[in-house]
Amino acid sequence: MRKLILLIVAGLAVGALFGHLMMSVPGYWLIRVGDTSVQTSFWFGLVLLFAAFVALHFLLRLVGGLLRPVGRFRRWSGRTRNRRAMKHTVRGLVALTEGRWKKAEKTLSHAATDSSTPLVNYLSAALAAHYQGHYEKSQEHLNQAQLSTEGADAAIGLMQAQLMIDRQQPEEALAILNRLDKKLTNHPQVLKMLKQVHLSVNDWEGLRRLIPRLARQKLISAAEREQLESRAYRELIIFEAKNPGDIERVRSLWADMPDYLRANTELVVLYTEALVQAGEETIAERLLSHSLDHHWDARLVKRYGLLNVDARRQLAKAEGWLQERPNDPELLLACGRLSLRTGAWSKAQEYFEASQRQRPSGVVCAELARLYSSLGEHQKSQLYYRHSVEMLAKSLPSLPQPSDAQGTDSLADKAKSKDNGKKSA
Repeated sequence: MRKLILLIVAGLAVGALFGHLMMSVPGYWLIRVGDTSVQTSFWFGLVLLFAAFVALHFLLRLVGGLLRPVGRFRRWSGRTRNRRAMKHTVRGLVALTEGRWKKAEKTLSHAATDSSTPLVNYLSAALAAHYQGHYEKSQEHLNQAQLSTEGADAAIGLMQAQLMIDRQQPEEALAILNRLDKKLTNHPQVLKMLKQVHLSVNDWEGLRRLIPRLARQKLISAAEREQLESRAYRELIIFEAKNPGDIERVRSLWADMPDYLRANTELVVLYTEALVQAGEETIAERLLSHSLDHHWDARLVKRYGLLNVDARRQLAKAEGWLQERPNDPELLLACGRLSLRTGAWSKAQEYFEASQRQRPSGVVCAELARLYSSLGEHQKSQLYYRHSVEMLAKSLPSLPQPSDAQGTDSLADKAKSKDNGKKSA
C-alpha cells in the first residue's frame, strides 16, 4: 500500500514538473518538406517522438519473434546434421582401425561436409585411400583437408610425408620435410621423420648436421647419438677417402668430429687409411702413436706395424710400449715387422717367435715361414708354412668333404662316361 501511494505521489510530482516546464519553456517544431510544412508545439512533438520510439520497439520485437522460429529451425537442422556426421565419422574411424579401407574412405569423406572436424575426416580418408593403393585419390583428400581448415599445414604436411615414406619415395618425403622444417623450426615430429628419411636414403651429411638438433630437443638418447654420429662419420670418411686427392675433405670431417669420437678405434683406423692413401703416412703415424698412448687397441697396433715412415724411430716407440706390455702378441708382431724394415733379421725372428708363443697365429707363422725361406732355412720355412695352412684351415667353416673312396668312385664314373662316349661315337 505504501509503495502504491509513493508511486502516485511520484507520478503527480513528475506531472506537475512537466506541466510547469511546458508553461515556462514554450517552443515549437517546424518540419518543412518542399512546399509542405508542419508545425507543432515542442512538447507535443516530444510526446510524438516518444510514441514513435515505443511503436518501433514493439514492431522490431514482433518481427524478431516471427523470425526466431526460422533461426531456431536452422540451428536445430545444423546440430542434427553435425550429430549425424559425427556418428558417421566414428564409424569411419572404426572401419579404418579394422582395416576396412574402402568403407572407411567412403564414410569419412561423405561425413566431412557436415562434420565439425573436417580435417580429421579428410586426413583419415586420405590414409584409407593410401592403404588401398589409390594414391591420386589420397592426394585429393589431402587437398580438400588443406581447403577445409586454416593453419593445418603442419598436420597435412606430416601426413603427406609419412605416406611418401610408406610408398618408398623417401626423396619426395625429404623435400616435404625440409619445407616444413623451414616453417616449423625444431618441430619434434618433423625432426624425427627427417632422421628416418636421412637413414633410408643414406644421406649421412644431412644426418650429421641433424644429430645436434635432435640431441638439443632430447629426441635421442646419449647412446643413440653416439651410435648415429659414429655411423655417419664412418660412412662419410669411407666415401670421401675414395678420392685420395681430396684429403682436405676428410681432414675437415675429422676436425668437426666430437672429441669423444676421436677415441673410436674404427674411425681412427679409417682416418689412418685415408691419410696413407693420400701419401701422408707421417701424419698417420703421429695419429696412431697419440691414440695408442691414450687408448690401447690391437687394431691400432697392427696398423702401426704396417706403416713405413721411419722404421728405427717407430721400432723404438714400439719397444717402449713393449716394456709396459711384454706379452702383447699383436705388439710383438708389429715389432717383428718393424725390425724387418730396419734389417734386424734375428730380432725380427725373436719377436715373431715370441708372438707365436703368446698366441699362435697363421699370420705370424706365415711371417716366420717367409723369413726362414729368405734366410735359407727351408726346412723351418716349410714347417711354418704347414702350420700357417693348418691354422687357416681351422678358421674355415665346417663343410662336408669327399672321402678318398668317394674320390676314387667319382674318377671311375668319369672314366666310364668317357668310354661310353667313345663307343657311341
